[in-house]
Amino acid sequence: MKKLHTIVATTLLGFSMTACATGDTSKAAGGGAEAAISAAKASNKAAKSVGYEWRDTGKMIKKAEKLAKEGKTEEAIKLAKKAEMQGKAAQMQATSQKNAGPRF
Repeated sequence: MKKLHTIVATTLLGFSMTACATGDTSKAAGGGAEAAISAAKASNKAAKSVGYEWRDTGKMIKKAEKLAKEGKTEEAIKLAKKAEMQGKAAQMQATSQKNAGPRF
C-alpha cells in the first residue's frame, strides 16, 4: 500500500511540475524580457567568474536583446531563460568537475 501511495504522489508531483513549466512565458516573473535578460546576464556572469562560461550563452543573450528591441517579447524571454539555464548548468559543471583530471 505504501508503494502505491508513493507512486501516486510521484505521478501527481510530476504532473504539477509539468503544468508549472508550461506556463505563459509572456508574463515572466519580474515583468518581461528585460527581467529575463538581466537574470540570464547575471547567471552567465557567475559562470564566467568560475571559469566555465559556455560558448553560446553570450550569443543567446545578445540575440534575446535584439528580439526584445524588435518587439518579439515572448521569443526574447524564451531565449533569455534558456541562456539563464545554461549559465546555471555551467556553474554546476564547474563545481562537479572541480577536481577533474587524468587518472593513471
